[in-house]
Amino acid sequence: MNVKYCDALVIGGGLAGLRAAVAAGEKGLSTIVLSLIPVKRSHSAAAQGGMQASLGNSKMSEGDNEDVHFADTVKGSDWGCDQQVARMFCQTAPKAIRELAAWGVPWTRITKGERSAIINAQKTTIVEKPEVHGLIHSRDFGGTKKWRTCYTADATGHTMLFAVANEALKHNVDIHDRKEAIALIHENNRCYGAIVRDLVTGEITAYVSKGTLIATGGYGRVYKHTTNAVVCEGIGAAIALETGVAQLGNMEAVQFHPTPIVPSGILLTEGCRGDGGILRDVDGYRFMPDYEPEKKELASRDVVSRRIMEHIRNGKGVKSPYGEHVWLDISILGREHIEKNLRDVQEICQIFNGIDPADEGPKGWAPILPMQHYSMGGIKTKPTGESPTLAGLFSAGEAACWDMHGFNRLGGNSVSETVVAGMIVGDYFADYCASHEIEIKTENIQKFVNKELDYMNELVNKDGKFNIFEIKNRMKDIMWEHVAIFRTGEGLEKAVKELEELYKQSLDVKVTNKTLFGNPELEEAYRVPKMLKLALCIAYGALLRTESRGAHYREDYTKRDDLNWLNRTLTSWKEGDTMPTVAYESLDIMKMEIPPAFRGYGAKGNIIEHPDSAVRQAQVDEIRAKMEAEGKGRYEIQNTLMPYELQEKYKAPNERAGIGYE
Repeated sequence: MNVKYCDALVIGGGLAGLRAAVAAGEKGLSTIVLSLIPVKRSHSAAAQGGMQASLGNSKMSEGDNEDVHFADTVKGSDWGCDQQVARMFCQTAPKAIRELAAWGVPWTRITKGERSAIINAQKTTIVEKPEVHGLIHSRDFGGTKKWRTCYTADATGHTMLFAVANEALKHNVDIHDRKEAIALIHENNRCYGAIVRDLVTGEITAYVSKGTLIATGGYGRVYKHTTNAVVCEGIGAAIALETGVAQLGNMEAVQFHPTPIVPSGILLTEGCRGDGGILRDVDGYRFMPDYEPEKKELASRDVVSRRIMEHIRNGKGVKSPYGEHVWLDISILGREHIEKNLRDVQEICQIFNGIDPADEGPKGWAPILPMQHYSMGGIKTKPTGESPTLAGLFSAGEAACWDMHGFNRLGGNSVSETVVAGMIVGDYFADYCASHEIEIKTENIQKFVNKELDYMNELVNKDGKFNIFEIKNRMKDIMWEHVAIFRTGEGLEKAVKELEELYKQSLDVKVTNKTLFGNPELEEAYRVPKMLKLALCIAYGALLRTESRGAHYREDYTKRDDLNWLNRTLTSWKEGDTMPTVAYESLDIMKMEIPPAFRGYGAKGNIIEHPDSAVRQAQVDEIRAKMEAEGKGRYEIQNTLMPYELQEKYKAPNERAGIGYE
């Protein structure tokens, strides 16, 4: 038996995992990061548009602070988030971005004086003050009141990932790439690491640790059309689910991005619309103001995606060999702006579609269609990032349901969450590892190793009936047909029934290649059943949730139902079952800083209200008015309305240009 011991084990080598590993390394812990691929190729590098942090530097950001960012995040989540976690996040984000600057991220900076910008399709002149010259710049993004998305042209994730990876190496973090965690080691409701398969040799190794953190990203590849990299199959969340102890949260909350390019599905950043790009239909008509007159193209992602599909349903889509689509027009921004700030977008359009988006007129328009993009659901954690049911198991980033996004996340909040959660959760994780010992016997570790070895041998030797590739492709089709942007009870029932049958079939497959290494067929044979479990959690959770909230949109239940559905979905999986077990965790309105209300998008009155919302709002208004009359500051008022726990170094006030530490 091969066993590797460490203090802290991080599964996943993207931004969240690496930043958490830095936190452990800083405290002198022996830290190992496992990654399917070289970490600087992680999917985090694909983030183009930017990272939200309320710096308030530029002219269009003036007046921004943690309170404004928090309100945008809560409304964006459609009141599905944990507001205490959202507060933790918003308070820490400015510190995270400045830390990254110190680590070498070349943030785009403000230049004093006049500059031109496109706002609402009109050329506008913005004047930047001399005192903010050289400070970190920000652009507009959907669902925000202020321009707070900080960026490095359109390569933000790339620059962030390289800086954080280098910092991890600086702190002696041991990175093991081409390794896949296929099961968690756990005993008496505590996690002690993972069983890991070497993707080159097929060797099985037990990585035993005091604490384990999963940061493997999302599960977009259960869908046919997705912007996610091929490694984003949700295996990290699946192995947590398979413990039978850890739970997943809000798995039905799946985001669809409005502007992936057709047909490749490569994402064209929200920065395109944030910088002033617009959407056009088959007639070249800008249609979003008709649906969302206030926010237009910069309504939240779930809203823009639905409006695009609705417009296509109304006969205004552009027909193509790959199906109908609409156009994204960024030519109005001008060639100079595109070649400076949207270079990656231009290159994607040129390489994959043979067009130059800087060309004026229709010849530069990019064909786009909403596709699966982000997973709000994931491993359910406490605000500290630890599973409430499986001690020693932490999670951060897209793999986690921390839960700051609720049922829809704002653009720029995910890449921000990776490093912010990496800081906060990583610090709690490091403290846990430093204060606990490994208490599992070697003979019990051997049982977990033997189980996986036996499973691999069983897969290659079984003379099963079904083809694993056909099962996987059918799963993707079902998810796209019935569990995508628009959902109905009838479609979801079909999906659940067929997915359950596919899961049963996946347990009886024939692997024609009998080798235990270098065998993609074997890898699909053990991954696809895990992916089907996640697909069932998504589809079944969506079937049971008879309301529309954020990205979860039921055409047969179009209202957000706060009276009956203001809760978090929790799914678990008992060994031997063919369906997940579903439970719910209520969100307490009377503890919220911002009680449920109109979100700011779409038609008003499309809510089944909870009576506690009005009661709590009256309380909030009374407390705020009284404390403001007494001359209390916003931090004191906020703490009275909703106290939250956070490490003191992160909870400290943030400095802003011309304001100081207000």
